Amino acid sequence: MSVSNTTSVPAPVLDATGFIMPEEGDILSGVLADINAAFGNTLNTDLSTPQGQLATSLTAILGDAYDQFLALANGVDPVRASGRMQDAIGRIYFLSRQPATATVVTCVCTGAAGTHIPQGTLVQDQSGNSYAADTNLTLDATGTAQGTFTCTSTGEVICPAGSVGISQSLAGWSSVSNPAAGVTGRAVEGRAAFEERRRISVAANAVGPLDAISASVQAVSGVTDVYVADNSTAASVTMQGVTLAPHSLYVCANGGADADIALAILRKKPPGCACNGSTTVTVVDPASTYATPPAYVVSFQRPTPVPVYVAVSIASSAAVPSTATTDVQAAIQSAFLGNDGGTRARIGGALYASRFYAAVATLGVWAQSVEITLGTSPNPTGFTVQMQADQIPTLDPTTITVVQA
Repeated sequence: MSVSNTTSVPAPVLDATGFIMPEEGDILSGVLADINAAFGNTLNTDLSTPQGQLATSLTAILGDAYDQFLALANGVDPVRASGRMQDAIGRIYFLSRQPATATVVTCVCTGAAGTHIPQGTLVQDQSGNSYAADTNLTLDATGTAQGTFTCTSTGEVICPAGSVGISQSLAGWSSVSNPAAGVTGRAVEGRAAFEERRRISVAANAVGPLDAISASVQAVSGVTDVYVADNSTAASVTMQGVTLAPHSLYVCANGGADADIALAILRKKPPGCACNGSTTVTVVDPASTYATPPAYVVSFQRPTPVPVYVAVSIASSAAVPSTATTDVQAAIQSAFLGNDGGTRARIGGALYASRFYAAVATLGVWAQSVEITLGTSPNPTGFTVQMQADQIPTLDPTTITVVQA
């Protein structure tokens, strides 16, 4: 620092373009110049000297302070915010980060006709994960009953098709199976998913728009995905594989309690609008103004899990590790669940083979993709898969094949 109170260290800039911090190399040069000037420009400025070490430390301190301020500046932008800053932005919209959810698998129970399987009865997959029956089940005249079982642990627990067996014995219950993989649970809501939900939530104060209905249902505890559509015409319309009645609303939701979802729909759907779906709930209007509150019948749809098959061909080389198959399967699974920052596979959504190329490439230079194909049956040959509006895609390692070409 000279007697005129100037410095050679470049200053950061905060202007209309945002916070711009100087390069640390430029900061270091400025600090060395200041220290040298303070001692009459006679110092050796080599970084191995005491003064060089001091300059390096001061540069690191300044760089860290600027990094912290840059993170703070970015944190007030919803597009860039993460962690605690994103949580704070969510509070403005009365949103909180959704907790982890559990994997749900549809099982077929068999045994003696009339056998009662109580809610909470446990089954177990081959990895030792337990799943509890969501409702009471009674085997019909053919000795079968189908129902959903929820994993007792939250998070991304993968339940492959055909992996479930009985773990809690009951008289008259002989076997259980899951023809399709379970719908994988979700870890604590990540940055990208939270921002997308915040963006949609700005419509939550409205009544009628599809975005408002979607935001309301997504806010229900345990809901992991929602698809909303409507038919404003006077005739039935088939939309993405689903037939909608005239002047009706269609909501397909995965996760959450039936009663909570029905109430969320009732609060936001237009008056007099009919509903579609195989799940029907009677909802009593919660408004305190009624001495005898009216009741409404609300219908919505639960999605059918549809397994997705992925075939990956990578270039054969000596650099390909022995763990290549499991590594590629894990990378594809991560991208499918949206853990790479991309979009999670969703109800009624389209899947593209190109979505997985980047995930495989991140494994290393050995992971040279020759071709990736996908479909809804083994040995897929296509490059896109389109889910119907009542279908949710599932994926597990058993449906991902990896070969070297």
